[in-house]
Amino acid sequence: MADSVLYEVTDGLATITLNRPDAMNALNTETKAALRDSLERAGADPAVRAVLLTGTGRAFCVGQDLKEHVESLAADREHGTRRTMTTVKEHYNPIVTAIAGMPKPVVAGVNGVAAGAGAGFAFAADYRVVADSAAFNTSFAGVALTADSGVSWTLPRLVGHSRASDLLLFPRSVPAQEAYELGIANRVVPAAELAAEAEAVARRLADGPTAAYAAIKESLAYGAGRPLADALAKEDELQSRAGASEDHAIAVDAFLKKEKPRFVGR
Repeated sequence: MADSVLYEVTDGLATITLNRPDAMNALNTETKAALRDSLERAGADPAVRAVLLTGTGRAFCVGQDLKEHVESLAADREHGTRRTMTTVKEHYNPIVTAIAGMPKPVVAGVNGVAAGAGAGFAFAADYRVVADSAAFNTSFAGVALTADSGVSWTLPRLVGHSRASDLLLFPRSVPAQEAYELGIANRVVPAAELAAEAEAVARRLADGPTAAYAAIKESLAYGAGRPLADALAKEDELQSRAGASEDHAIAVDAFLKKEKPRFVGR
């Protein structure tokens, strides 16, 4: 695994850390590939029951490494190719698919600015714990690009169509408290407490009923934009599966015994 992305699993919690602090965790090709591979690894590992995605230094992730991007555009012009923008298909789409699609919860510990694709990765997570010094910026229109990294899908679901249009058409820095008021941030904490608080939230999820969390993720994604009847049918399907889980039996037994359940993730 590249040094630009750190990967660690402890007691069911996978912590994935973007580690290019001198570049504000900008996404060069190596980092994008390593992040994609790390997320897919966590999603496929049955020992991982929750994921914490965060960054080192002053930024969560400022999006595409524009220095590398400019060099790639120049190479495309020189050779008559169009390789530069294939990164959306090769990297950004699989990263967001891995975050939103893995059958376990993903917490974004947003330690600093999250811009462009970096904001998209945070939006795709199931829960965002945000430092009070952090900020979000869609950034795309500022460099004459459209939304990628799932932002066209995730942002309207977080803030509504009108506000999403405003944030995309007129990109600006959205501070943590405003992000909380808009519905982007789930929790805002002092910057000095971000690492501990984000880990505590992720740890609680890692210790919880993993299969139920997977069903909740699936039901939320399925229900977005579908008729009520379809959503009800999906709930019936997923609840039948959850009701047959080992964790549900553990929970009911613990309730009757007035004990705290100790979930096994199945």
